[in-house]
Order: sequence, then structure tokens, then C-alpha cells
Amino acid sequence: MDEYPVRIGSMLFTMVDPHRGSEVAYNRWYERDHFYAGCMIGPWLFSGGRWVAPRSLKDLRFPAESPFAEPVDAGSYLSTYWIHEDHVDEHLKWAGEQVVRLYGNGRGFDERTHAHTGIYDLVSVAYADEDAVPLELSLDHHFPGLGVVVTEPAEGVGAEEHRRWLESEAVPGLLATDGVASWSSWAKHPSPTGQRSRSPMALGTDGGSEDRLVQLVFVDADPAVAWESFRDFGRTVESGGAARLTFAAPFFGTNVGTDDHADRLW
Repeated sequence: MDEYPVRIGSMLFTMVDPHRGSEVAYNRWYERDHFYAGCMIGPWLFSGGRWVAPRSLKDLRFPAESPFAEPVDAGSYLSTYWIHEDHVDEHLKWAGEQVVRLYGNGRGFDERTHAHTGIYDLVSVAYADEDAVPLELSLDHHFPGLGVVVTEPAEGVGAEEHRRWLESEAVPGLLATDGVASWSSWAKHPSPTGQRSRSPMALGTDGGSEDRLVQLVFVDADPAVAWESFRDFGRTVESGGAARLTFAAPFFGTNVGTDDHADRLW
């Protein structure tokens, strides 16, 4: 695949639940204000996408308990954003100041709870075919489905060995599935020493082990149709001895400008 100068360095991953009764209000606030004012207008953040998990998709999540989401069905809405390579610190500085400005001007939304929010650095990407949608364009392509998978290395297995084992033993089967377009892996971005979060609310779980890999699988179909392949992926991981799977969850892409699925979250 040809390479171009625009490259992903990091991702903002934010998985949130509106409080019951505030589903539509939250969706509209996030989509019509915060998506732009809190993220997209910031320096070096060049693409964003939103995802939703109604009850039918939450029921497909596994395993039953997870350090990434507590309980495992926490997190009805997910937003993912690409930050340009080599510029994550510039964006995070702006974001920390911007959230204070927004909340100070009455543009926050308190009726929500973060399931898990964090910054992740891109490690690797693999595609189902040579002419697939590049990862950089995947949020703008508006894939109808997304699978989020989290694995942690087994005891005594290093980060590089963990990734290479996934790519050689587990990922090929996933990429052979009809509709699966790409798989990417992301490592936790190092937290600046001594720097306190300026977030006005708690950001959810710590996500599990520091050396976990968050994986995004873009699906050009209803993710539920492809979900048995994710279960096969999980079985391969669990039987391989190099890693353990701690979270797997399907999402629909949101239908921007509507409240689709907001009445079916619970």
C-alpha cells in the first residue's frame, strides 16, 4: 500500500455511558458541540468517529468480567480520534486547557459516566487486502461496524512478542472474515510524570495491565454477523499461551444527525 505524509501517531479512545433518561440529550450535546469544540478543532487531531452499542450488541461482549470495562457492558457510546504522528503532546496540551474553558462556559455535560478513556499510540496495522481503506481514512470512510479487542501478554511474554504472536497466529483468521477490512494495535501512551489530569470527571477504569494492546477492527458489515470470528480469535488467544483476552465488544457506526439506538441502550 502506498504511503503518504499524513500519518497517525496516537488515538483518543473514549467510551462513555449517558445517565438513564439523558440518552438523547447526551447524544446531541456530544455530536453537535463536544465532538467539535472538545476535539476536532484542536491542533493535530485530524479525524474522528463515533460508535454506539445498543443492548443487542452489548450482549455479545466477552469475557463476562473485564478490567477494561466494569461491568463488561459499560460504555454505550465510543468516540475514536486520530492524532497526527509526532504531535500528540501538542494536542494534549490544548485539550487540557480546552476542557477547562468549555466547562467554565457551561458547555459540559455532567449526566454521563466514562467507562474507559485514554490515549493510545499506534503500534501496527494489517489489512485484509492490498487496496484496503488506509487506517488514516477509516474514520472518514464511515464503516458500519467496529470491533474493539483488548489483550494482555501472558506472564513472561514481552510486548513485542505479544504483538508478533497475535499478528502471526490470531489476526490472519480475523482478516479472512467477510467484511473485516483491517486490524490495528495500539499501546497505552505514557502518562507524563507528575502531571495531573484536568478532566472535570473520572475517566473510568485503568484498562488493565500497562502493556495491554487495544485493537480496532473495522468491519464493512453488521459486526454481529462477523462476531463468531471474533470469538474464534478469542479462543485462539486463550489457547495459544502468549496472551489473554480481556475485552471484546462490537459497535455500530452512529448515524450522524439522528438519535438512532439511543432508545435501545439498556
